[in-house]
Amino acid sequence: MRIGPPWPVLSFVMETDGLFSLASPEAPTAGPAAAGTAGFGSPSGDAPLPVRMRPASLDELVGQKHLLAPGAPLRQLVTGASPMSVILWGPPGTGKTTIAHLVANATDRKFVAMSALTAGVKDVRAVIDTARRERRYGGPPTVLFIDEVHRFSKTQQDSLLAAVEDRTVTLLAATTENPYFSVISPLLSRCVLLTLQSLDEQDVRELIRRAIADERGLGGAVTLSAEAEDHVVRLASGDVRKALTALEAAAGSALAQDVREIDLATAEKAVDVAAVRYDRDGDAHYDVISAFIKSMRGSDPDAALHYLARMLVAGEDPRFIARRIVIFASEDVGMADPQALLVASAAAQAVQNVGLPEAGLNLAQAVVHLATAPKSNSVTTALGEAMADVRAGRGGPVPPHLRDAHYPGSRGLGHGRGYRYPHDDPRGVVRQQYAPDDLTGADYYRPTDHGAERLVAERVPRLRRIVRGLGPAPRTDGDESSSARVSRTVTASVGTRDRAAGGARAADESQSSADSEPVEAAVAGESPATDGGEGSDGAAADASGGVGEPPGAGASAATGAESDYDSGASAGEETR
Repeated sequence: MRIGPPWPVLSFVMETDGLFSLASPEAPTAGPAAAGTAGFGSPSGDAPLPVRMRPASLDELVGQKHLLAPGAPLRQLVTGASPMSVILWGPPGTGKTTIAHLVANATDRKFVAMSALTAGVKDVRAVIDTARRERRYGGPPTVLFIDEVHRFSKTQQDSLLAAVEDRTVTLLAATTENPYFSVISPLLSRCVLLTLQSLDEQDVRELIRRAIADERGLGGAVTLSAEAEDHVVRLASGDVRKALTALEAAAGSALAQDVREIDLATAEKAVDVAAVRYDRDGDAHYDVISAFIKSMRGSDPDAALHYLARMLVAGEDPRFIARRIVIFASEDVGMADPQALLVASAAAQAVQNVGLPEAGLNLAQAVVHLATAPKSNSVTTALGEAMADVRAGRGGPVPPHLRDAHYPGSRGLGHGRGYRYPHDDPRGVVRQQYAPDDLTGADYYRPTDHGAERLVAERVPRLRRIVRGLGPAPRTDGDESSSARVSRTVTASVGTRDRAAGGARAADESQSSADSEPVEAAVAGESPATDGGEGSDGAAADASGGVGEPPGAGASAATGAESDYDSGASAGEETR
């Protein structure tokens, strides 16, 4: 005889969306396969040294002082004072996973961890659904830790937006990549971004010494010589995990030999890396970087690569190397290869976004480019001379026609009056005084004929003669050097055309050279009138073409083949 109702007894729970669930709120819910808290409990005795030495509280956390001030977002996150979502961005070994462990130890929150390497959208949604259900029945809030979040696709990151927006979960994400490039903007805007810095040498030393003495670590079983400690610190390059791993290997090697002190030789053998004789704060630091710069300046890419490798292996800050490369690009290459600065800047950005060891390739590419590039220090010399004049008190007031004329009343002060707009001239260059009165005619920039600066060297004299209203340079007879012939030909090719740009007219500074008389004469099919009998020489130069031009280039000017100031001709003359 059956006792009780003739149907199975089921526990129904009404949910806010009007559907029924057969699961009781007290029943445990199976989480996704890729999520959980594995690895976030108390470490076992045979766990790696970096795991055993993870701080148990914020007070044990070393470094990141800029994030640990009272009321700072990181402290609020760890203590649970504020349920804000956070993205931790920093190089390896700076404490991102350690912070996640500190959050996991908070007793009033449910902690779920997953790796973007193995989790998918299904796993993320399962965690969010569980968190929403538990919160609906008064359960604890859920903290979702996602390691390597930059490996999530856009779709996977999109799946987090709603839950982070309404705080169904508090997101704690860690990434070594620049989140402005690797994390979608909607998710980034819903989180607080905390940037973790590489630990300095003193912080790494402190953690190494703590690991040697602490019972969770080596418990005083070994000691570390000063030379060996320096080697481990340099090898780590701000990565605490790397430092503790090297220390554990060296300690194991020493104990296997029944030795209590880890000396330099033992440390070298344990990590299979020779100690580079390189003191980042001493003579070796300055000697190596000096040799590095001088090797690039001397166009020896092999020697430059050697010194680069020496600094990288020794643990030199790659940002320091990148800064020196960027400086070198302008100081020693300059206009001889304008692309050098772009290459150097790109390498510096790669160091910031990629980090070592991969960024070593970017630095090496920049070093080879700069070492093999043509060299010119004309920019360095020009800036030095200009600054010397400024320090010496030279440089009067800004000429009135160059002063700002946009605010009310400026016109009444004469600001901008007589200014000639270069774009009104077909060539984009007009006669006009730009320098202060006591510096007119000062030539700071003297380009070389190296690399791409050769073309600049041909252009600058033309520009100066047009801007300053000078006549053509005198022709020379007899033997000439190659550079002299270049200068003479360039000078001759712009003879009357320089004057067509307004060089011979100073009466009305405000008038554009496009309306000048020589141009009008050219429109009428007449030869422009010039002073000093230069017409025949100028015409001969025009017919012969400019430097580096193919035969007949001068004749092609009549059809408008040359249309800018590089050709020394006014486009207005040739096209009308």
